[in-house]
Amino acid sequence: MATVVALDAISKNKLEAAGKEGVVVEILPLGVSRKAKRFLWEKSDKTYDPDDTATLPSVFDDPQLAGQYQPPENWENIHRFNPDARWTWREDDKLMRKVDLRIMIWCCVMFIGLEIDRANIQQAMSDNFLQDLGMISNDFNLGQTVFALSFLCAELPSQLVSKWAGPDRWIPAQLTLWSLVATCQFWLSGRSSFLACRALLGLLQGGFIPDIILYLSYFYKHSEMAIRLSFFWLSMTLADIVVAFLAAGILRMRGVLGYAGWRWMFLIEGLLTLVIGLLSFGMMPAGPTETKGWLRGKNGWFTPREEEIIVNRVIRDDPTKSSMHNRERITLSLLWKSICDYHLWPFYLFAFSNFLPIVPPKQYLVLSLRTLGFDVLHTNLLSIPNQVLGIITMLGISWLAERTGRPVLALLVPQFWALPFLIWLRVGYTAASNPWAVWAVMTVLCSAPLTHPIIVSLVSRNSNAVRSRTVSAALYNMCVQAGAMIGVNVYRTEDAPLYRVGNTALLVVIGYNIVIFTGAWFFYRAQNQRRDRVWTAMSEDEKAEYIVRNAGAGNKRLDFRFSH
Repeated sequence: MATVVALDAISKNKLEAAGKEGVVVEILPLGVSRKAKRFLWEKSDKTYDPDDTATLPSVFDDPQLAGQYQPPENWENIHRFNPDARWTWREDDKLMRKVDLRIMIWCCVMFIGLEIDRANIQQAMSDNFLQDLGMISNDFNLGQTVFALSFLCAELPSQLVSKWAGPDRWIPAQLTLWSLVATCQFWLSGRSSFLACRALLGLLQGGFIPDIILYLSYFYKHSEMAIRLSFFWLSMTLADIVVAFLAAGILRMRGVLGYAGWRWMFLIEGLLTLVIGLLSFGMMPAGPTETKGWLRGKNGWFTPREEEIIVNRVIRDDPTKSSMHNRERITLSLLWKSICDYHLWPFYLFAFSNFLPIVPPKQYLVLSLRTLGFDVLHTNLLSIPNQVLGIITMLGISWLAERTGRPVLALLVPQFWALPFLIWLRVGYTAASNPWAVWAVMTVLCSAPLTHPIIVSLVSRNSNAVRSRTVSAALYNMCVQAGAMIGVNVYRTEDAPLYRVGNTALLVVIGYNIVIFTGAWFFYRAQNQRRDRVWTAMSEDEKAEYIVRNAGAGNKRLDFRFSH
């Protein structure tokens, strides 16, 4: 009499290898999707049975399509690819907590290292930095422009190097090198050395953010990236708060051994990020199946079973993630193809102008507070509240984008947020205004919702291919830096201290943003509706044949819908 047993794929293979007869194998069924946790404060869904199957349906369950998405033999995770693998929600949840602890937290620590060496220049401004180096605010603008231009120029090359060498090698190298440059700012002597250091920092820091985002996509599904990116940018804001507190203490060292307080700040914080960079060489595995290392143990972080779950849950969510090895370079033809993907161009426009209305007030907040008569200690402490409020508003807009299902329209919120405060700075702010009232207005203005997590998630989700995701992340950040170059030059020395011309320009930018964001929403909506009409008119056989012919077409495929 035959015995019927339900096994996972690993057990099935072992059974077949053993040559057991009289046993009918039944592969465990697929699971049903559950409500995903989308926000930091949201409670996990507890309405499901943790011992239910968590393996969700994918193209690998369809015999007609599975062959088209078969990972290549050179894919680094091919030995863990198993379309018949099944696992439970209990295993899934436990493993994702482990991935968060091992992977996500350290990525946030590295981002803190980036922000410390990127943002502390603003705190230096409160300690007579310009006067000590014989510069004026226009020189500071030039330095920030040089930094943004260098950052922009390094974005795409850095991403290509990371894709070729592996982010686990390139990112720690970046961190270590720029921390050395940041430390050398202790010996700045004037305008030339200031500009040289800003250029080197930009070249070495450029590409870090898209490199990290690509790296995280090896471990997480698309639906899980939004909340992780919120953690990611939350760590940036926390770094700004830490920098402000550190500056409040370190800048009081002015006079120690005859040096200015800002010199000690650059030295101490540069050495701090150097430690992070060196540790990152041991803390970053190349991928989910390559976690053995000198800081990660000879057995690695994940068991073979856990590696199989990570690999298959990610590739079932997006089969295109296996299309390239994690150390495979992007050819010039693939690069050009990704650049010409006009469906992603609206997001690059967002990146260019979305943050412009906030950049000048944030860049000049510390200098403005000093101009209003606040001392060094109070200036640095008063720069903290806008960072705290920024955390709240960032989480709020992320919630709004997910709740409404209209992330592109949610990008209008920061524009309407900034509008009344910029109007007041343009027409109501005078030399006789109360300093505390000015501080309050600028604090609320600078706490406008940060929409990086929303846009980066949209860029990644709408790329729908590894090569496109690699390039689009870099192009997005390049456009952010292009906007920053303009933003840091809006407030000019000759327009100080009220900056009426600059604030007029920012109001014009807000009007422009409202128009392009609204237009982009209608563009993506029209694209999806057109594809719906064509796709629904095709027969099932035509759809299957189309998918076979266009397996590598990315977001150009008729069965792909843009998130907007």
